[in-house]
Amino acid sequence: MATVGVVACGGEAPVLPEESAGETGAALGVSNGSNLNGSNLNGSDLNGSDLNGSDLNGDELNGIARMLVSVNYAGAWLGGWNEPAPGRGHGWKEGRLDAVWLEGSVLHGRYLGRSVSGTQFAHAWFTGNLGNGGKVELRVDGITPGTGAEQDVWKYRVSYREPKDGHWYPICKDASGQPADAIAVAGRWDYRKELPGVGGAKYEDPNTFTFACEGAAIAKCIHIGYKPWASVGGVSLAAHHQACTRLIRADYCGDGTSHTVNGQWVNIYDALNVQVDTEGWGLEAEWDTEGARCFTDHNRAHAPVSCPGAAVKPQCGTADAFSTGTLLQSETP
Repeated sequence: MATVGVVACGGEAPVLPEESAGETGAALGVSNGSNLNGSNLNGSDLNGSDLNGSDLNGDELNGIARMLVSVNYAGAWLGGWNEPAPGRGHGWKEGRLDAVWLEGSVLHGRYLGRSVSGTQFAHAWFTGNLGNGGKVELRVDGITPGTGAEQDVWKYRVSYREPKDGHWYPICKDASGQPADAIAVAGRWDYRKELPGVGGAKYEDPNTFTFACEGAAIAKCIHIGYKPWASVGGVSLAAHHQACTRLIRADYCGDGTSHTVNGQWVNIYDALNVQVDTEGWGLEAEWDTEGARCFTDHNRAHAPVSCPGAAVKPQCGTADAFSTGTLLQSETP
């Protein structure tokens, strides 16, 4: 079982806005070491990339418009470092890559007829897509290979160039405002809210990928064990990962709206034994990629939740749930 979110020191956990950017490693709230078969804290963010808040074009961009919604494979450059120079700044582009792709969370590409991968992408440049249709320059400042049980989970420190002042700022920040890592994940998500079937949805776009900020739902579900590029017993975990992003945020209605606040406990389990039920808590909901298939009054909203137009499942949490389409089940204290 599992739980994910933000841990506050003293008092209640803070409620972070949807655009807030990630958390410290400790704030992942893993209480059982490996994050498998242990209780974690839930969170309300799908991703944490807000491009340093209002710094990106100031007040002209707001809400979803200032969010980094995807990153293009095409047009990427290898890069290096130099001393600041007029018109160049710190960091420079070496040459355009012929092709870029992801294998798991590791970047691969071709440059001048040779293959490049892994840490060779340190200082690479990419083009990011904003929610308002605009573009932004991104730079990989550092890469940390995965280790141990997460050797396939590589982390990237990424910054963006602010158009107004030409300076570079982190796309992900921890709870103290310091730069945080991201995991490269194939595809893109829709970060909008209150849009049934659209908000919170994932698109397997072959042209783009996501830098998933540590501390928000996309990255948390990877650490829980639902790596979208992996399989268990011949079953791809891609759908389980997407269901997990709905569950972590308590997106009951499958419209991108979170019905929880950061810091609440939730027990997650599945039929693949990636997460197993280790708590005697009350059933909260059944989940698939579209949101909750059903949920009870014992939920993290602590208030009635209505999902207009949603099908009604007569019973929630039955023994045959996993054989009839449910991917994950959740319980809460």
